[in-house]
Amino acid sequence: MKTRTPNVRGAGIAGTGSAVPERVLTNFDLEKMVDTSDEWIVERTGIKERRIADEGMVTSDLAKEAALKALDDAGMTADQLDLIIVATITPDTIFPSCACAVQGKINATNAAAFDISAGCTGFVYALSVARDLVSSGRYDNILVIGAEILSKIVNWHDRNTCVLFGDGAGAAIVRPCALDQGIVECVLRSDGSRGDVLVLPAGGSRMPASHKTVESELHYIQMKGNLVYRFAVNVMVEAAVEVLNKANLKEDDIDFVIPHQANQRLIDLAAERLGTSDKIYSNIARLGNTSAASIPIALDEAARLGKLKSGDMVLLVGFGAGLTWGSAILKWCKDGFANDTV
Repeated sequence: MKTRTPNVRGAGIAGTGSAVPERVLTNFDLEKMVDTSDEWIVERTGIKERRIADEGMVTSDLAKEAALKALDDAGMTADQLDLIIVATITPDTIFPSCACAVQGKINATNAAAFDISAGCTGFVYALSVARDLVSSGRYDNILVIGAEILSKIVNWHDRNTCVLFGDGAGAAIVRPCALDQGIVECVLRSDGSRGDVLVLPAGGSRMPASHKTVESELHYIQMKGNLVYRFAVNVMVEAAVEVLNKANLKEDDIDFVIPHQANQRLIDLAAERLGTSDKIYSNIARLGNTSAASIPIALDEAARLGKLKSGDMVLLVGFGAGLTWGSAILKWCKDGFANDTV
């Protein structure tokens, strides 16, 4: 039988931040690069434009900007952080970790740091880890970031993938709160037997970089789109239902749903099955699929637009490479944190 250390306190999000590059790449720009059209892209994905990083920008640059905004939003300084977790599949380097790069850039001198690789579900995975560490009393202040520069691993000759992805970062500060507030429950799942449907083949120990791997374009994202789509609709609904059951809640109890921004048709279909179509926040038309960054960017946008009110029940749900999927329920309590209690 599974045992769990009892929570000694709640863990909630005290501040959020996000960052995207300045450069906008529209569907009309893509028409000049690959055999596609604005109509084709919008009809199949709902995406109209995405943000693309400059050549010299790295993932930790965007992560740093989002982190500083989240710290400011929480009324904190970097030296108060105990831990930094970055969810990413596009770190600056294989090692050291992107989290360590961020730790150095923001001068978080008291923080440990590590990365999580769970594809587009990465932020939900990182948030779940942060919640457990804070709730158990092991850490007080954790910076959780989802950050990606996917434009550097996209094959710009493959119209089935290059139209989907954009760059960005989103961050959240997880801190102690009342037991009945904050991150209520999380669900994490994976199925490694289906990992080949969404993969970056080369660059690891299986297929080290070589002239052959470069010439064969094996350092770019490869995706079996139809299989991913069918998988995604099912697991988004399953993950949402599972976390609701775990929290003893119903769909009607949810005030806001922030899904992974992968495909608007997919989001709409999953929301219809859940009966939450009127509760969805979507920014995919402007930003595309930013992988692990998509949920925290959307969360930050919703919060800064005043859409999230104290006491609102917020459902986060996503899926990604691995294959992975997961969900979390937040009882929004951002205004209930007192800096002098940390």
